[in-house]
Amino acid sequence: MAITTLSSREFNQKIGFAKKAAEKGPVFVTDRGEQTHVLLNVQEYRKITGKGPTIGELLSCPAAAEIEWEIEPIEFDFKPAEFD
Repeated sequence: MAITTLSSREFNQKIGFAKKAAEKGPVFVTDRGEQTHVLLNVQEYRKITGKGPTIGELLSCPAAAEIEWEIEPIEFDFKPAEFD
């Protein structure tokens, strides 16, 4: 895992480089010599946070068009509101 450190000025000037570097490891952004931000690729972020892709991300995947969904309707027993 490669660790890259960029000043905020370098980060602003080399965003493409920072994105490519984030595929190999974290990119630390410094402001006046202090680390203030970290750029990670989304897979590393999800690994750290334990969060998977959202339902929207899954449905926007091209392969989602080929999935056959079996959805059963849910029946609700609604009762009229009583105003006394």
